[in-house]
Amino acid sequence: MLVHAGKLPQKQAEELMRQAREKKTSFVNAVIAAGTLSSAELAHTLSTALSLPLLDISAMDVQRMPRDIVDTKLAQQYQIVVLGRRGNRLFIGGADPTDQDVVERIKFATQLSPEWVIVEHDKLSRMLQGSAASASEALDQLAGGDFEFDITDEENAPPQEAAELADVEDAPVVRFLQKMLVDAINLRASDLHFEPYEFHYRVRFRVDGELREITQPPIAIKDKLASRIKVLSRLDIAERRIPQDGRMKLKFGAKAIDFRISTLPTLFGEKIVIRILDPSSAKLGIDALGYEKIEKDRLLAAIARPYGMVLVTGPTGSGKTVSLYTCLNILNQPGVNISTVEDPAEINLPGINQVNVNDKAGLGFSAALKSFLRQDPDIIMVGEIRDLETADIAIKAAQTGHMVMSTLHTNDAPKTLSRLLNMGVAPFNIASSVLLITAQRLVRRLCENCKAPAEYPRDALLRAGFAEEELDGSWKQYRAVGCANCTNGYRGRVGLYQVMPITEPIQRIILAEGSAMDIAVQAQQEGVRDLRQFGLVKVRAGVTTLEEVLAATNE
Repeated sequence: MLVHAGKLPQKQAEELMRQAREKKTSFVNAVIAAGTLSSAELAHTLSTALSLPLLDISAMDVQRMPRDIVDTKLAQQYQIVVLGRRGNRLFIGGADPTDQDVVERIKFATQLSPEWVIVEHDKLSRMLQGSAASASEALDQLAGGDFEFDITDEENAPPQEAAELADVEDAPVVRFLQKMLVDAINLRASDLHFEPYEFHYRVRFRVDGELREITQPPIAIKDKLASRIKVLSRLDIAERRIPQDGRMKLKFGAKAIDFRISTLPTLFGEKIVIRILDPSSAKLGIDALGYEKIEKDRLLAAIARPYGMVLVTGPTGSGKTVSLYTCLNILNQPGVNISTVEDPAEINLPGINQVNVNDKAGLGFSAALKSFLRQDPDIIMVGEIRDLETADIAIKAAQTGHMVMSTLHTNDAPKTLSRLLNMGVAPFNIASSVLLITAQRLVRRLCENCKAPAEYPRDALLRAGFAEEELDGSWKQYRAVGCANCTNGYRGRVGLYQVMPITEPIQRIILAEGSAMDIAVQAQQEGVRDLRQFGLVKVRAGVTTLEEVLAATNE
């Protein structure tokens, strides 16, 4: 075509073709390298000769171009770019539309019909090099710095994944993931969120209960990053259509830390959430959790009983698991047989028999509970009571000489009893087996370095629940400021607790099928503080702010 168009002499064209074969490069590359034709001249000639559209690729917004249709390696190898898709037609930009090998490879890989759009060779090369370089540079910048972080030996990927591993051992991606995990641990984050969107990719950490955006890495890494995390947590890297759950254990300095992985297919890729499981949180001790003396004494008295049921309630992320593990840690003695069933077991405690729920294998909460009763247990912990069958078995276990601990998702302690009644549990079973219910929330703790005195309006304090006699100026009010050691004036979290023992008057209300309101009134008469009242105690002590307590107990 170039010879017929008068752009190249016949002999020079043949010589350039020979050179291209020797160097194993394309004829277009050889023509441009020889300087015989400019990229623009070549593109215009081919467009006219083949009646194909010509596009100025530099005018395109790279961020809006489709990325997932053709593999990045294939696009780099064949020097093409995907411009768009309509039905089963795929529009690809390239400098050499006569290359049938490219068409066949793309047709096979995408099951779509490729249609050429001619673009200038030099602009295309710059775009392809720029996208690859910018991704690597951005990741190298983000993952700069020295850190030690190794996969523990027992968590190495199994042999059958060796071939897949080679594809995801991309150095910048590996370093980026390690950097994110190290930063999360150093910032005391509880969760990492890797979120793909149409035109950008976002990483957020949950620190002290609040999500914070940390960085926006190049969107091109989303699939490699997802595959890397899946390999480490022994998930199926080929499966992208359904959610998957896994675990991984990584060595951070002297200690090994467990991570729980959850993947979720979204519109633009897989969102991955990594929960950091720190075993030391279960060994903090009951005082570190924020219990006041009255609530602590009630809880310790209940778990010291030989049999019965103790329930911990609250929304997801309110610290129920840590509270239960703290109680189990207190009871974990050589002469005591403790069994737990969870979905999944979050913290590994030596001396406790922990079982993971496996619904596929038919091992649910109720099935595990039935088998526990044949294992001569003293204390049983059920991760969550979700249905009547689990509730029935747990209550029978509590009535037959076992201490049973579990969690429920309810707003406060009195409503827990109504929830059990609504599930279908008989009132006399609840009254005879439940010893104590504790409801809890987590609020952010004020940073000791930078908290500053504050003056709240008197009417706001009265509306919040303070009594007139409490506003006598005998205690200081504080507000969050913010410094280098904290996040917006807060560092760490503290619990708010409503600890309600099931006394005889409350048992009578349950047997009469009274409402949660009746139980709440009786509990108040017996000196049980609700979550708001407990929170106000923390405000008086200067542990947290009034805003935090109002936000956590706004019902």
